[in-house]
Amino acid sequence: MKLSGPFKQIVTLNHLPLKGKLQDESLEIISNGGIVTENGKILEVNDFNFLKQKFPNSEIDLIESEQIALPAFVDAHTHICFGGNRANDFAMRNAGKTYLEIAESGGGIWSSVQHTRQASEDDLVNGILERVNVLLNQGITTIEIKSGYGLNVEEELKMLRAIKKAQAKTKVTLVPTCLSAHLKPKDFDGSSEEYLNYILEQILPKVKDENLAKRVDIFIEKSAFQPEESKNFLLKAKELGFQITVHADQFTAGSSRIAVEVGAKSADHLEATIDEDIEFLANSNTVAVALPGASLGLGEPFSPARKILDKGGILAIATDWNPGSAPMGNLVTQASILATYQKLTTAEVLAAITFRAAYALDLEDRGVLAEGKKADFLTYETDNFQNILYHQGSLKPKSIYINGEKI
Repeated sequence: MKLSGPFKQIVTLNHLPLKGKLQDESLEIISNGGIVTENGKILEVNDFNFLKQKFPNSEIDLIESEQIALPAFVDAHTHICFGGNRANDFAMRNAGKTYLEIAESGGGIWSSVQHTRQASEDDLVNGILERVNVLLNQGITTIEIKSGYGLNVEEELKMLRAIKKAQAKTKVTLVPTCLSAHLKPKDFDGSSEEYLNYILEQILPKVKDENLAKRVDIFIEKSAFQPEESKNFLLKAKELGFQITVHADQFTAGSSRIAVEVGAKSADHLEATIDEDIEFLANSNTVAVALPGASLGLGEPFSPARKILDKGGILAIATDWNPGSAPMGNLVTQASILATYQKLTTAEVLAAITFRAAYALDLEDRGVLAEGKKADFLTYETDNFQNILYHQGSLKPKSIYINGEKI
């Protein structure tokens, strides 16, 4: 048993609703607080001196400088298993080239597919771990990672096995997602519908047999997979026992509605979502995952985060770290920028990168500092938690705890 503290402020994020808008006045903030942990779980969060008396035999993790504490962050959407680099894509976009022109010149997702296929499994493991450590240093202790740059049986399994091997080498929780339906590969001899059936018949059974992922994703878009074939694919993936998430409404509206209709845990992107679909999404338990890094990378509008919250939806914010459209990988910077443009309260942003993001990954054991929750939390050397977003990512965590242990 360990007592960490005293903290100038503990922002617990406890007692907040899963859905809808949040006011900063609703945040539970414990002054001169402490956190008692045991066996990787939180026993109690309360006044430090009170806890010291209540648990007299606890080991004291004394915080001598002025620090605040809050739950560790969750990145609910990344593509950090990849080979190669697409800096040329970014330069071409900024020079006025279109998505299609870049793809035709050898860039785009297919470029990452070729580089990832050329990489060995060990290369991918090492790349994942390097990027995991970048995210960990920002205070992110739970990370979703997608496949989707292999696009055939052998290469998709290679990616997912690499994620599994990386998990064995880090204390960070890695959540694998099978995104074989990223786009139809150029070397597949058949229609997009036939490729989706190939995934269902050839890839997903092996993913399940090896326990490589419990989640399936698809990119519904004019340049990838069409709405009706995508809906059929998702329903069949659910029948196989997979949870569902969807790349939805990135450039074209309509697919967030499909995500809701099939019971997806999340609909991610949403830059093109129209008002009537916002309402449809907000009336469900499907999490709207905003990816401001993609908006910044592509010069596209931001997800309508304010409208989603005002309609009562669940908003999460993730990095979408990938080699093409979102190479930044800085969650707090992106979330702070989104907050500025969409007028999100500090409470809404913190909820979106902690317990609401965890809910999108079906992990309701974290993201809140409360009894029984996973003891993943951060400290910052500051006297005011508002400084985290105010500094837009330049203020780094002082300490990071996973399962109650400082790492």
